[in-house]
Amino acid sequence: MKEKVKHIKEQIQSFSASSKKEIEEFRLKFISKKGDITNLFTELKNVPPEEKKEYGQLLNELKNFAKEKFQTLLEKTKKDEAGGNDEFPDLTLPPSADGIGSTHPITATRNKIVSIFEKIGFNISEGPEIEDDWHNFSALNFPPNHPAREMQDTFFIEKDPDITLRTHTSSVQVRVMESQKPPIRTLSPGRVFRNEAISARAHCVFHQVEGLYVDENVSFVDLKQTIYHFVKEMFGKNTKVRFRPSFFPFTEPSAEVDISCNICGGDGCNICKHSGWVEIGGAGMVDPNVLENCKIDPDKFTGFAFGMGVERITMLKYQISDLRLFTENDLRFLEQFRHVGF
Repeated sequence: MKEKVKHIKEQIQSFSASSKKEIEEFRLKFISKKGDITNLFTELKNVPPEEKKEYGQLLNELKNFAKEKFQTLLEKTKKDEAGGNDEFPDLTLPPSADGIGSTHPITATRNKIVSIFEKIGFNISEGPEIEDDWHNFSALNFPPNHPAREMQDTFFIEKDPDITLRTHTSSVQVRVMESQKPPIRTLSPGRVFRNEAISARAHCVFHQVEGLYVDENVSFVDLKQTIYHFVKEMFGKNTKVRFRPSFFPFTEPSAEVDISCNICGGDGCNICKHSGWVEIGGAGMVDPNVLENCKIDPDKFTGFAFGMGVERITMLKYQISDLRLFTENDLRFLEQFRHVGF
Protein backbone atom coordinates (compact mmCIF):
# COMPACT_ATOMS: atom_id res chain seq x y z
CA MET A 1 0.00 0.00 0.00
CA LYS A 2 2.80 2.41 0.91
CA GLU A 3 4.54 1.73 -2.40
CA LYS A 4 1.33 2.50 -4.30
CA VAL A 5 0.88 5.78 -2.40
CA LYS A 6 4.49 6.75 -3.10
CA HIS A 7 4.19 5.90 -6.80
CA ILE A 8 0.98 7.94 -7.26
CA LYS A 9 2.45 10.91 -5.39
CA GLU A 10 5.47 10.89 -7.73
CA GLN A 11 3.11 10.86 -10.73
CA ILE A 12 1.20 13.84 -9.33
CA GLN A 13 4.39 15.79 -8.69
CA SER A 14 5.71 15.29 -12.21
CA PHE A 15 2.40 15.96 -13.97
CA SER A 16 2.33 19.15 -16.07
CA ALA A 17 -0.54 20.67 -18.07
CA SER A 18 -0.79 23.50 -20.59
CA SER A 19 -4.45 23.18 -21.58
CA LYS A 20 -7.86 22.57 -20.05
CA LYS A 21 -7.95 19.19 -21.71
CA GLU A 22 -4.79 18.05 -19.91
CA ILE A 23 -6.12 19.39 -16.59
CA GLU A 24 -9.26 17.36 -17.09
CA GLU A 25 -7.10 14.28 -17.72
CA PHE A 26 -5.39 14.92 -14.36
CA ARG A 27 -8.73 15.16 -12.57
CA LEU A 28 -10.04 11.96 -14.11
CA LYS A 29 -6.86 10.00 -13.35
CA PHE A 30 -6.32 11.04 -9.74
CA ILE A 31 -9.26 12.71 -7.97
CA SER A 32 -12.44 11.62 -9.76
CA LYS A 33 -14.77 9.00 -8.29
CA LYS A 34 -13.09 6.38 -10.47
CA GLY A 35 -9.55 7.77 -10.10
CA ASP A 36 -6.45 6.13 -8.60
CA ILE A 37 -6.82 7.73 -5.17
CA THR A 38 -10.46 6.63 -4.87
CA ASN A 39 -9.37 3.09 -5.74
CA LEU A 40 -6.82 3.17 -2.90
CA PHE A 41 -9.55 4.13 -0.45
CA THR A 42 -11.50 1.11 -1.71
CA GLU A 43 -8.50 -1.16 -0.97
CA LEU A 44 -8.36 0.15 2.60
CA LYS A 45 -10.85 -2.52 3.64
CA ASN A 46 -8.19 -5.18 2.97
CA VAL A 47 -5.67 -3.56 5.35
CA PRO A 48 -5.34 -5.12 8.84
CA PRO A 49 -7.36 -3.19 11.46
CA GLU A 50 -4.30 -2.08 13.42
CA GLU A 51 -2.81 -0.45 10.27
CA LYS A 52 -5.96 1.24 8.92
CA LYS A 53 -5.40 4.48 10.85
CA GLU A 54 -1.89 4.93 9.48
CA TYR A 55 -2.88 4.13 5.90
CA GLY A 56 -6.03 6.27 6.15
CA GLN A 57 -3.91 9.25 7.14
CA LEU A 58 -1.54 8.65 4.21
CA LEU A 59 -4.45 8.51 1.77
CA ASN A 60 -6.00 11.73 3.09
CA GLU A 61 -2.67 13.52 2.71
CA LEU A 62 -2.35 12.16 -0.84
CA LYS A 63 -5.86 13.29 -1.67
CA ASN A 64 -5.22 16.84 -0.38
CA PHE A 65 -1.91 16.94 -2.25
CA ALA A 66 -3.68 16.01 -5.49
CA LYS A 67 -6.35 18.70 -4.99
CA GLU A 68 -3.71 21.37 -4.39
CA LYS A 69 -1.88 20.30 -7.51
CA PHE A 70 -5.12 20.44 -9.49
CA GLN A 71 -5.81 24.00 -8.29
CA THR A 72 -2.27 25.10 -9.16
CA LEU A 73 -2.63 23.74 -12.68
CA LEU A 74 -5.94 25.57 -13.13
CA GLU A 75 -4.54 28.94 -12.05
CA LYS A 76 -1.46 28.56 -14.26
CA THR A 77 -3.59 27.76 -17.32
CA LYS A 78 -5.84 30.76 -16.70
CA LYS A 79 -2.82 33.06 -16.56
CA ASP A 80 -1.41 31.62 -19.76
CA GLU A 81 -4.72 32.14 -21.58
CA ALA A 82 -4.95 35.71 -20.28
CA GLY A 83 -1.60 36.60 -21.82
CA GLY A 84 1.16 35.27 -19.64
CA ASN A 85 2.50 35.86 -16.16
CA ASP A 86 1.26 39.12 -14.60
CA GLU A 87 4.67 39.74 -13.03
CA PHE A 88 6.52 39.47 -16.35
CA PRO A 89 4.29 40.84 -19.17
CA ASP A 90 5.41 40.47 -22.74
CA LEU A 91 6.62 43.98 -23.57
CA THR A 92 6.89 43.16 -27.28
CA LEU A 93 3.11 42.84 -27.67
CA PRO A 94 1.40 45.80 -29.44
CA PRO A 95 -0.80 47.99 -27.20
CA SER A 96 -4.56 47.62 -27.36
CA ALA A 97 -6.34 50.97 -27.27
CA ASP A 98 -9.36 51.23 -24.98
CA GLY A 99 -12.66 51.94 -26.70
CA ILE A 100 -13.56 55.57 -25.99
CA GLY A 101 -17.05 56.85 -26.66
CA SER A 102 -17.90 60.10 -28.42
CA THR A 103 -20.83 62.44 -28.89
CA HIS A 104 -23.52 60.97 -31.14
CA PRO A 105 -23.86 62.92 -34.41
CA ILE A 106 -27.52 63.69 -33.65
CA THR A 107 -26.57 65.16 -30.27
CA ALA A 108 -23.70 67.11 -31.82
CA THR A 109 -25.98 68.62 -34.48
CA ARG A 110 -28.67 69.46 -31.92
CA ASN A 111 -26.08 71.22 -29.75
CA LYS A 112 -24.83 73.20 -32.74
CA ILE A 113 -28.36 74.31 -33.70
CA VAL A 114 -29.13 75.32 -30.11
CA SER A 115 -25.86 77.26 -29.92
CA ILE A 116 -26.65 79.24 -33.08
CA PHE A 117 -30.08 80.33 -31.88
CA GLU A 118 -29.00 81.00 -28.30
CA LYS A 119 -26.57 83.61 -29.63
CA ILE A 120 -29.46 85.61 -31.11
CA GLY A 121 -31.61 85.56 -28.00
CA PHE A 122 -33.59 82.30 -28.12
CA ASN A 123 -33.98 80.40 -24.85
CA ILE A 124 -34.58 76.63 -24.58
CA SER A 125 -37.95 75.10 -23.63
CA GLU A 126 -38.85 71.45 -23.23
CA GLY A 127 -42.07 69.54 -22.67
CA PRO A 128 -43.56 66.05 -22.26
CA GLU A 129 -43.27 63.45 -25.01
CA ILE A 130 -46.73 62.08 -24.10
CA GLU A 131 -49.20 64.83 -24.94
CA ASP A 132 -52.93 65.52 -24.82
CA ASP A 133 -54.98 66.36 -27.90
CA TRP A 134 -55.22 70.04 -27.00
CA HIS A 135 -51.49 70.78 -26.98
CA ASN A 136 -50.61 68.45 -29.87
CA PHE A 137 -53.51 69.34 -32.20
CA SER A 138 -56.44 71.52 -31.16
CA ALA A 139 -54.54 74.55 -29.88
CA LEU A 140 -52.48 74.49 -33.09
CA ASN A 141 -55.55 75.00 -35.27
CA PHE A 142 -56.25 71.29 -35.93
CA PRO A 143 -60.05 71.12 -35.43
CA PRO A 144 -61.62 67.67 -34.77
CA ASN A 145 -61.95 65.64 -37.98
CA HIS A 146 -60.08 68.31 -39.92
CA PRO A 147 -58.14 66.89 -42.92
CA ALA A 148 -55.00 68.58 -41.62
CA ARG A 149 -54.78 65.95 -38.88
CA GLU A 150 -54.09 63.37 -41.56
CA MET A 151 -50.75 65.06 -42.14
CA GLN A 152 -49.63 63.55 -38.85
CA ASP A 153 -49.32 59.75 -38.58
CA THR A 154 -49.99 59.61 -34.88
CA PHE A 155 -49.32 57.03 -32.18
CA PHE A 156 -52.43 57.12 -29.96
CA ILE A 157 -52.47 55.70 -26.44
CA GLU A 158 -54.88 52.76 -26.71
CA LYS A 159 -56.86 53.36 -23.50
CA ASP A 160 -57.31 57.09 -24.13
CA PRO A 161 -57.67 58.39 -27.71
CA ASP A 162 -57.06 61.93 -26.47
CA ILE A 163 -53.52 61.05 -25.33
CA THR A 164 -50.79 60.65 -27.95
CA LEU A 165 -47.05 60.50 -28.43
CA ARG A 166 -46.29 64.00 -29.65
CA THR A 167 -45.90 64.33 -33.40
CA HIS A 168 -43.95 67.61 -33.22
CA THR A 169 -42.40 69.88 -30.61
CA SER A 170 -44.93 72.58 -31.50
CA SER A 171 -46.80 71.27 -28.46
CA VAL A 172 -44.02 72.74 -26.31
CA GLN A 173 -44.56 76.13 -27.96
CA VAL A 174 -48.23 76.00 -26.97
CA ARG A 175 -47.27 75.37 -23.35
CA VAL A 176 -44.82 78.28 -23.45
CA MET A 177 -47.44 80.68 -24.86
CA GLU A 178 -49.93 79.54 -22.22
CA SER A 179 -47.51 80.18 -19.36
CA GLN A 180 -45.60 83.27 -20.56
CA LYS A 181 -46.52 86.69 -21.81
CA PRO A 182 -44.90 88.18 -24.94
CA PRO A 183 -42.21 88.90 -25.88
CA ILE A 184 -41.46 85.19 -26.36
CA ARG A 185 -38.37 83.93 -28.14
CA THR A 186 -37.91 80.20 -27.58
CA LEU A 187 -36.41 77.10 -29.18
CA SER A 188 -37.91 73.64 -28.54
CA PRO A 189 -35.64 70.68 -29.33
CA GLY A 190 -36.82 67.15 -28.64
CA ARG A 191 -37.77 63.68 -29.76
CA VAL A 192 -41.01 63.16 -31.70
CA PHE A 193 -42.96 60.13 -32.92
CA ARG A 194 -44.88 59.33 -36.08
CA ASN A 195 -46.38 56.06 -37.22
CA GLU A 196 -44.28 55.68 -40.35
CA ALA A 197 -42.48 52.74 -41.94
CA ILE A 198 -38.74 52.79 -41.26
CA SER A 199 -36.65 53.35 -44.38
CA ALA A 200 -33.54 55.15 -45.55
CA ARG A 201 -35.50 58.44 -45.58
CA ALA A 202 -38.04 58.00 -42.75
CA HIS A 203 -38.26 56.72 -39.17
CA CYS A 204 -40.97 56.40 -36.53
CA VAL A 205 -38.76 58.17 -33.95
CA PHE A 206 -36.74 61.25 -34.83
CA HIS A 207 -35.71 64.66 -33.47
CA GLN A 208 -36.99 68.14 -34.19
CA VAL A 209 -36.00 71.68 -33.31
CA GLU A 210 -38.78 74.27 -33.51
CA GLY A 211 -38.47 78.00 -32.92
CA LEU A 212 -41.05 80.60 -31.92
CA TYR A 213 -40.88 84.40 -31.71
CA VAL A 214 -43.92 86.40 -30.56
CA ASP A 215 -43.87 90.15 -29.98
CA GLU A 216 -45.32 93.37 -31.33
CA ASN A 217 -44.65 94.11 -35.00
CA VAL A 218 -42.99 90.77 -35.84
CA SER A 219 -43.01 90.30 -39.62
CA PHE A 220 -42.12 87.75 -42.27
CA VAL A 221 -38.93 89.72 -42.88
CA ASP A 222 -37.83 88.87 -39.31
CA LEU A 223 -38.48 85.20 -40.02
CA LYS A 224 -36.47 85.26 -43.25
CA GLN A 225 -33.49 86.99 -41.66
CA THR A 226 -33.51 84.49 -38.78
CA ILE A 227 -33.47 81.55 -41.20
CA TYR A 228 -30.76 83.19 -43.33
CA HIS A 229 -28.58 83.61 -40.26
CA PHE A 230 -29.03 79.99 -39.22
CA VAL A 231 -28.25 78.58 -42.68
CA LYS A 232 -25.08 80.64 -43.07
CA GLU A 233 -23.86 79.58 -39.61
CA MET A 234 -24.72 75.92 -40.11
CA PHE A 235 -23.80 75.27 -43.74
CA GLY A 236 -21.50 78.12 -44.72
CA LYS A 237 -21.73 81.65 -46.07
CA ASN A 238 -22.03 80.55 -49.70
CA THR A 239 -25.21 78.52 -49.08
CA LYS A 240 -28.29 79.90 -50.82
CA VAL A 241 -31.77 79.93 -49.28
CA ARG A 242 -35.21 79.99 -50.87
CA PHE A 243 -38.78 80.00 -49.54
CA ARG A 244 -41.61 78.14 -51.30
CA PRO A 245 -45.31 78.73 -50.48
CA SER A 246 -46.79 75.85 -48.47
CA PHE A 247 -49.52 75.03 -45.94
CA PHE A 248 -49.39 74.33 -42.20
CA PRO A 249 -52.49 74.56 -39.99
CA PHE A 250 -50.71 76.65 -37.35
CA THR A 251 -49.02 79.25 -39.61
CA GLU A 252 -50.37 81.66 -42.23
CA PRO A 253 -48.70 82.43 -44.56
CA SER A 254 -46.55 79.27 -44.56
CA ALA A 255 -43.42 78.30 -46.47
CA GLU A 256 -41.02 75.44 -47.05
CA VAL A 257 -37.37 76.36 -46.61
CA ASP A 258 -34.81 75.02 -49.10
CA ILE A 259 -31.06 75.43 -49.28
CA SER A 260 -28.70 74.94 -52.19
CA CYS A 261 -27.42 71.36 -52.21
CA ASN A 262 -24.08 71.31 -50.40
CA ILE A 263 -23.17 67.97 -51.98
CA CYS A 264 -23.26 68.98 -55.64
CA GLY A 265 -22.98 72.72 -55.11
CA GLY A 266 -26.36 73.27 -56.74
CA ASP A 267 -25.42 71.53 -60.00
CA GLY A 268 -27.84 68.62 -59.42
CA CYS A 269 -27.33 65.15 -57.95
CA ASN A 270 -29.30 62.17 -56.59
CA ILE A 271 -29.58 63.73 -53.13
CA CYS A 272 -31.30 66.88 -54.42
CA LYS A 273 -33.10 64.95 -57.18
CA HIS A 274 -31.12 66.97 -59.72
CA SER A 275 -32.89 70.17 -58.70
CA GLY A 276 -29.94 71.78 -56.92
CA TRP A 277 -32.09 72.36 -53.80
CA VAL A 278 -32.87 70.37 -50.66
CA GLU A 279 -35.59 71.03 -48.10
CA ILE A 280 -34.54 71.61 -44.49
CA GLY A 281 -37.84 72.54 -42.81
CA GLY A 282 -41.02 74.58 -42.68
CA ALA A 283 -41.84 78.05 -41.37
CA GLY A 284 -44.47 80.76 -41.34
CA MET A 285 -46.28 83.46 -39.41
CA VAL A 286 -48.19 82.15 -36.39
CA ASP A 287 -51.88 81.87 -37.23
CA PRO A 288 -54.00 84.36 -35.21
CA ASN A 289 -56.23 81.46 -34.10
CA VAL A 290 -53.24 79.83 -32.39
CA LEU A 291 -52.40 83.05 -30.53
CA GLU A 292 -56.02 83.41 -29.45
CA ASN A 293 -56.14 79.77 -28.25
CA CYS A 294 -53.15 80.56 -26.02
CA LYS A 295 -54.78 83.74 -24.62
CA ILE A 296 -52.49 86.09 -26.59
CA ASP A 297 -54.12 89.08 -28.26
CA PRO A 298 -53.67 88.58 -32.05
CA ASP A 299 -54.53 92.25 -32.69
CA LYS A 300 -51.56 93.38 -30.62
CA PHE A 301 -49.02 90.61 -31.15
CA THR A 302 -47.70 88.70 -34.13
CA GLY A 303 -45.13 85.96 -34.37
CA PHE A 304 -43.28 83.51 -36.53
CA ALA A 305 -42.48 79.83 -36.10
CA PHE A 306 -40.15 77.40 -37.83
CA GLY A 307 -39.24 73.75 -37.51
CA MET A 308 -36.62 71.38 -38.86
CA GLY A 309 -35.56 67.77 -38.43
CA VAL A 310 -32.22 67.26 -36.70
CA GLU A 311 -31.60 64.05 -38.65
CA ARG A 312 -32.15 65.88 -41.95
CA ILE A 313 -29.68 68.62 -40.99
CA THR A 314 -27.11 66.01 -39.93
CA MET A 315 -27.52 64.05 -43.15
CA LEU A 316 -26.97 67.18 -45.24
CA LYS A 317 -24.07 68.39 -43.11
CA TYR A 318 -22.17 65.09 -43.34
CA GLN A 319 -23.55 63.68 -46.61
CA ILE A 320 -25.20 60.65 -44.96
CA SER A 321 -27.59 58.80 -47.25
CA ASP A 322 -29.39 56.41 -44.84
CA LEU A 323 -31.40 57.63 -41.85
CA ARG A 324 -31.28 54.20 -40.19
CA LEU A 325 -27.55 54.54 -39.49
CA PHE A 326 -28.32 56.92 -36.62
CA THR A 327 -30.12 54.25 -34.57
CA GLU A 328 -28.22 51.05 -35.43
CA ASN A 329 -25.32 51.74 -33.01
CA ASP A 330 -22.74 50.55 -35.53
CA LEU A 331 -19.37 51.61 -34.09
CA ARG A 332 -17.84 51.75 -37.56
CA PHE A 333 -20.29 54.55 -38.36
CA LEU A 334 -20.24 56.35 -35.01
CA GLU A 335 -16.44 56.44 -34.74
CA GLN A 336 -16.31 58.67 -37.81
CA PHE A 337 -17.76 61.49 -35.69
CA ARG A 338 -15.25 61.26 -32.83
CA HIS A 339 -13.56 64.50 -33.85
CA VAL A 340 -16.61 66.51 -34.87
CA GLY A 341 -15.97 70.07 -33.78
CA PHE A 342 -19.37 70.90 -32.27
